[in-house]
Amino acid sequence: MRTCLRYVVAALLAGLLTVPLAACGGDDEAGADSFTVGLLLPSRALPRWEHSDKPFIEQHLKKLCPGCTMEYANAENDATTQLQQMTSMITKGVGVLILDAADTRALRSSIREAQKAGIPVVAYDRLAEGPISGYVSFDGVQVGKLQGEALLQAMGDGAEDENVVMMNGDPTSPNAASYREGALSVLKGKAKIARSYDTIGWSTGNAHANMSAAVSALGPDRIGGVLAANDAMAAGVISALKGAGVRELPPVTGQDAELAAVRRIVRGEQYMTVYKPFRAEAAAAAAMAVALGRGRDARDVASTATDSPTTQDIPSVLLTPTAVTVDNIRQTLVEDGVYTVDQICTRKLRPACDEAGLTR
Repeated sequence: MRTCLRYVVAALLAGLLTVPLAACGGDDEAGADSFTVGLLLPSRALPRWEHSDKPFIEQHLKKLCPGCTMEYANAENDATTQLQQMTSMITKGVGVLILDAADTRALRSSIREAQKAGIPVVAYDRLAEGPISGYVSFDGVQVGKLQGEALLQAMGDGAEDENVVMMNGDPTSPNAASYREGALSVLKGKAKIARSYDTIGWSTGNAHANMSAAVSALGPDRIGGVLAANDAMAAGVISALKGAGVRELPPVTGQDAELAAVRRIVRGEQYMTVYKPFRAEAAAAAAMAVALGRGRDARDVASTATDSPTTQDIPSVLLTPTAVTVDNIRQTLVEDGVYTVDQICTRKLRPACDEAGLTR
């Protein structure tokens, strides 16, 4: 069974699924295909949750377990709301939970309640605390390294003399700490970290306010680069720089490959983003949830293990991110089917797209 499950996961991640998971077992599994998978996502602030993660997870669940149903709730970036949503799903008796915690510590007690009720929890995208059964995400340290390396490359030979502003993510998220760790491992000793901010809620508005403070403190012409942890914050950073009258924007990083960010990269306003194939992440989470819902071990799907502050050796799938600049948009995002050239290249962007080789 474990070998068969690994085959199915590999097929999912390659986009080549040809058999339903139930085909790997016998009649005992056919009767188990009637459980509900609860999906709890943290917010609508980032487009990815509603536009990518939710539909991809639902799609892969249907492929793996046609008899399963999915119950969905979005916390709107409120941990108390998510606690109530999770309690409701536990009370209804869902078979398994996929949880992207709005606050990883605040959800610990609810995860323990799920365990007591015999409901396994798969931590999705960020590592929740408490007795979770599995974890699916991307290598967060590698994300930060890609951002730091790209920023140094964009800043060139004089990087060590330049001021860098770090626009970190929400301090309640373990992902933010991983991104920061990866970025600092690259930047330390090679650039001067002049200002570093935590950005509550990963929000564009808070990043704008933080960047405005950095410009006031350092001066509009004394910022050599900005390491923004994701694309939403990059948007706020760039808006603040423009508002301060900065004509030649410094290189700004990002993450999530949002369409608006890709267009900013084409325009030359944002230097890079980090592409995390959400379809592969969703496929792995669905495979792990179905395995657990059928009473199997998450290690049948996992390829590694992760430690949280409360739990050791959590069966995990950690996928590999990719840096995207104007030079490889076609080879990454277009060829992977994330966006078409027509989606990226609006009429106003056509000249820039021509120059980038996207429309040739």
